[in-house]
Amino acid sequence: MSFTVAVIGRPNVGKSTLFNRLIGKRLAIVDDTPGVTRDRREGDASIADLKFTLIDTAGLDDATDGSMEARMREQTERALDDADVVLFLIDARAGVTPMDEHFAGWLHRHGTPVVLVANKCEGGAGQGGLMDAYSLGLGDPVAFSAEHGEGLDGLYDALLPFAGETLDDIPFDEDEDPDEAWRTRPLQLAIVGRPNVGKSTMVNKLLGEERMLTGPEAGITRDSISISWNWQGRDIRLIDTAGMRRKARVTKKLEGLSVGDTLRAIRYAEVVVLVIDGTMEFEKQDLSIARLVIEEGRALILAVNKWDAVTGKEKAMGQIEDRLQTSLPQVRGIPVITCSALKGKGLNKLLPAVTKVHEIWNRRVPTGGLNRWLEAMIEAHPPPVTKGRRLRLRYITQAKARPPTFVVFVSRKDVLEESYIRYLINGLRENFDLPAVPIRIHQRTGTNPYVDEEAKKEPKGKTRTKAKSKGKTPMKKKQPERRSPPRAS
Repeated sequence: MSFTVAVIGRPNVGKSTLFNRLIGKRLAIVDDTPGVTRDRREGDASIADLKFTLIDTAGLDDATDGSMEARMREQTERALDDADVVLFLIDARAGVTPMDEHFAGWLHRHGTPVVLVANKCEGGAGQGGLMDAYSLGLGDPVAFSAEHGEGLDGLYDALLPFAGETLDDIPFDEDEDPDEAWRTRPLQLAIVGRPNVGKSTMVNKLLGEERMLTGPEAGITRDSISISWNWQGRDIRLIDTAGMRRKARVTKKLEGLSVGDTLRAIRYAEVVVLVIDGTMEFEKQDLSIARLVIEEGRALILAVNKWDAVTGKEKAMGQIEDRLQTSLPQVRGIPVITCSALKGKGLNKLLPAVTKVHEIWNRRVPTGGLNRWLEAMIEAHPPPVTKGRRLRLRYITQAKARPPTFVVFVSRKDVLEESYIRYLINGLRENFDLPAVPIRIHQRTGTNPYVDEEAKKEPKGKTRTKAKSKGKTPMKKKQPERRSPPRAS
C-alpha cells in the first residue's frame, strides 16, 4: 500500500528543491528568497522502486497570531497530520539553529515518525552540521544534497520500512477505446485570473476545506497547486494558480516565476475557469488571459465572482456578454457563471458546466455528416474567386479532438481566405453544437479518398499515337513517274 511523506523545515533549507528532485520535475518554484512556498503541494515521488506521495510545505515559523506566517504554519500542521512519515530538513552548512531545536521538540511531541535529513552536504562542506544534527535526538541524520542528488541511497533505506508492500503499477486496459479513454482519466481543471479575485477561496469552497492559503493580501498564491478530487464519481485534478498581472507590471523575479508556473498549468489543463471580479469592469488583462487560453486550445468558462456585491446585475451582465461577443468572436457560447466564492452561492452551477464543456472539447463528428454539411455550406455561400479561379473544397474530415480540429482538402493550398474560414467555423459551431471551445481548420491539398480513382484510369491495351518528331508534318514520299509504252511504227 502507498504511504505519504511530508517535507518540513524552517525557510530556505531546500524543501522545494528536494520535492522537485524526488518528483522528477520542476513543479515547485525554487528561489533564494526565503518563504517562496506558501501552500502545501502534493506529487507522486519515487526513489528506485519505492513509490510514495510527497507533500511540500511552507517554511516553519514560530507564529501563532492571525498573520500570513501563522496561516502558513496551519497548512504545514495539516500536512503533518496527513503524513505517515516526516522528512525534517536542516541546512547542514548553517548548522543546527535554535529554530531547528524548537521544531525538533515540536515533532517529538507530535508523534509522527521523523527522518532527519541534513541537506547541502555536497563536497563535505556540511560535515560539521551533520555531526551537530545528532543533538536533536531524532536518530541518525541522512547526509543529502537536494541540488546534486547525492544521498538518495541513504534516504531510500530510511523510508523503506514505511513502504509496506511493494506497489504494482496500475494496469493499462489495452482494449480501451482511445477516443473514449478521456472519460476515465482525471479531468484537468485550472482556475486562473488576476490577483485577488477569489481563486483560492473558490477552490476551498469547492473542496469543502481550507486547503489553500487565503487572506486579504493580494498575490498570496505563488505556486500552481494541483489537488486530486472526486466530484460525483468523476476524478478531477483541480489546479489553483497564481494571479496574472499585466506583463509591464511584473518586475520582480519571483512574480515572473509564478506567472510562468501559471502558463504551464494552462498548457496542461483541459478546461480553464477564468475568474473575474464582478465588482470591477471586465478589464483588458481578463481578455488577455482569455485569449491565451483559447490560443492554447483549451475549453473556457467565465466565473464572475463577488456577484452578491454587484449593484445593477442586469446591466453588468449585459456589459460582460457584449464584451465577450466583441472581443472574443472566435469562441462563441462561453458559459458565464455568476457566483460568490466566499458565501458559496452559485458554485453548484460551475462543475456541471465544466463537465459539459469538457465533453464538447472531446467530441468527434462523423465524416459523412461533415461532408453533407460542407456541401450545403458551399451551396449557400461558395468560396470567393482568387487569382481568377474559384477555389474548390473537395471534402472535410475531423483530424482530432481536444480541441476539435478539422482538415479541409482544397484544390489549391493556403488560398482560402480567413473570412471564409470563420464562416466555416461558425457553421460547425452552430450545426454540430460546439460552443465554448476553440475550433481549428487546416487546409490540405490531395485527392478525395471517397472517390474511386481506378475508374478514372485509362483502360488497359489502348495504344497511344506516336508523337511526331519536332512537331512538323512529314513529307509524302515521291511516287515514281509512270511512262506509257512506245507506239509501234
